[in-house]
Amino acid sequence: MRIHLTSIFVDDQAHALRFYTEILGFVKKHDVPLGEKDRWLTVVSPDEPGGTQLLLEPAGHPAARTYRDALVADGIPLAQFAVDDVQAEYERLSALGVRFTQQPVETGPVTTAVLDDSCGNLIQIATQPG
Repeated sequence: MRIHLTSIFVDDQAHALRFYTEILGFVKKHDVPLGEKDRWLTVVSPDEPGGTQLLLEPAGHPAARTYRDALVADGIPLAQFAVDDVQAEYERLSALGVRFTQQPVETGPVTTAVLDDSCGNLIQIATQPG
């Protein structure tokens, strides 16, 4: 068994696609219309195009909004992405205007930072020693 797909709820799929591809560097995998305005929209790491997909799912369901908004209010990231160097990503993304709620912090062998994805979520980036 392996993880094939996971999702995050986003306020605006078009905005989320731009942020996750143009800013974070993911690539679009699937973009299938679902009804009048929603899409089955996934992105993947350019390093693993056959790897785990991230579904940019509309946050229209009231339970999704409540859950996501509660996490943001408490400062809890919805997802974590691995990066080679948290400090370098922090500097790169900050230069692009990304807002961080937590600057890079070393916690034992792990370094983390938390960013606002501008789509309604907090995302943690982390570097772990190989």
